[in-house]
Amino acid sequence: MTLEDLVRLRRARDRMDRDYAQPLDVPALARTALMSAGHFSRSFRAAYGETPYSYLMTRRIERAKALLRRGDLTVTEVCFEVGCTSLGSFSSRFTELVGESPSAYRARSHDESAPIPPCVAKIHTRPVRNGEAKATPRP
Repeated sequence: MTLEDLVRLRRARDRMDRDYAQPLDVPALARTALMSAGHFSRSFRAAYGETPYSYLMTRRIERAKALLRRGDLTVTEVCFEVGCTSLGSFSSRFTELVGESPSAYRARSHDESAPIPPCVAKIHTRPVRNGEAKATPRP
């Protein structure tokens, strides 16, 4: 993989970070990276260790966790706010990555994390990718 390819992949990854709530698919992201869809998917996985879809869903779940902690939106509203179009798929992916359902996550208290600086909290509350979540909530 060339340095130019890495720069293009980074551009697409930055777009996912910035525009996670927009309808993004592999062909659109591949256009951002000036690559074919197949080459983009293979290169992205080689560079970042996960598929573009997995990376995008992790960004969406991270944002969903923040919105659910706020508590002023329903799970359905959060689902659509972060760019998901199916409540069932959103709930399944959230549960897979976080280890509890969005409703359970929203319902429990998050006061214990209030004194933790956001930059530290982000590291420790980042969703776990690839189905590695434990059945019990993280401390």
